[in-house]
Amino acid sequence: MTLDKTYRLVPGTTVFDSEQSAKGYHLNQFCMSLMTAENRAAYLADERAYLDAWPLREEQKRALLDRDLNAAMREGGNIYFLAKWGATLGFSFQQMAGSMTGMTEEEYRAMMAGGGRPVEGNRIDHAVLEAAHAPKTPAGHAAVTAAVFTSHVPAIGAAMDHDKTHEPYWRPVFEGYEYSRAWERENVPDVVFLVYNDHASAFDQSLVPTFVLGTGASYPVADEGYGPRPVPAVEGDPDLAAHIAHSLIRDDFDLTLAHEMPVDHGLTVPLSLMFGDVGAWPCKVIPFHVNVVQYPVPSGARCFRLGRALRRAIESYDRPLKVQVWGTGGMSHQLQGPRAGLINREWDNAFLDRLVEDPAGLAGVPHLEYVEEAGSEGIELVMWLIARGALGDVDGAGGIEVKHRFYHVPASNTAVGHLILENRPRAEEPAVKE
Repeated sequence: MTLDKTYRLVPGTTVFDSEQSAKGYHLNQFCMSLMTAENRAAYLADERAYLDAWPLREEQKRALLDRDLNAAMREGGNIYFLAKWGATLGFSFQQMAGSMTGMTEEEYRAMMAGGGRPVEGNRIDHAVLEAAHAPKTPAGHAAVTAAVFTSHVPAIGAAMDHDKTHEPYWRPVFEGYEYSRAWERENVPDVVFLVYNDHASAFDQSLVPTFVLGTGASYPVADEGYGPRPVPAVEGDPDLAAHIAHSLIRDDFDLTLAHEMPVDHGLTVPLSLMFGDVGAWPCKVIPFHVNVVQYPVPSGARCFRLGRALRRAIESYDRPLKVQVWGTGGMSHQLQGPRAGLINREWDNAFLDRLVEDPAGLAGVPHLEYVEEAGSEGIELVMWLIARGALGDVDGAGGIEVKHRFYHVPASNTAVGHLILENRPRAEEPAVKE
């Protein structure tokens, strides 16, 4: 079932939704560039050359050169951003508004002085609305095929990058992922929705968002102080990401949408572990950052509910895509203070047991238990509950099968945990097995 977007049928109106935002990102960023006198002067000196310096579609450039605001908005422009462009050209807001209605500035001003445009005659036609709500049979829809859970230790990435995977210290870690790579080769998804936390790479204390959904076309690899990892850049899926944004926000999850951001080891190490040394990642990736660095951080229960909403969002997307949801971070570890180096094998393995058998109960574990038992950075494990909530057995839509489980201590400062759970639709008589 596709999402209700009948707001698009309101006549004479362009609603700036997540799809429009993705479509018009560079156009609106161009407008933002005009907030300095230097850039305004450069634009006015040679409009075409200035526009050509931006990755704009020709239709977007033509709309601006033709002073066609309606066309600019069809191309993803937002009126608040475009107002900066209009101001650069010396247009008043009423002049801009009038141009979109076929009026002169004087005619538009007179209309507003007379009480403005009436709503009568400017509502959705009932026949149009009925047609929009008529049942439709989609060609197919996206599905969550599996969830992958894994630690994202930076030293694991360094071991791969510096060809140390066969050294005695690292060999047991990478042997634990041999099955996983073979499984991924047999089950390559179209998209990975990858839940991770940024480690002061894309976000610093000037901006601390709780949930960030990557809606861009690509993401560069972050330089975390040692230079970027020598791995491919990440290709996003703006269309599916925009759809997920629309669905999750309508489900009352407040998201920050990021069209651009670097991605650090929290995202690239899981990709390397599951796909190996590749020239390009074999699928698109939608990054989903969760703040687990600065308190308050989201509860396990909220993350679990978000995962359930995420599955609904993915399944409402009317394209037949195979989507895997990955939860990363953990397991037990503490990187600071006199307790640095803390590892709790018993708690970690109990967490893995409950993640399979009792995810709803596990979602109720309070923050204090994570910090006390798994270390201050063990709180990253709440992110695993997003991936777990996205599986069908949670809502009775099917079952799961445990394909692989692995646990090892240590990898640098961290206990490594790993789990692969496949979704099993109801018709396949789902079963949980070890």
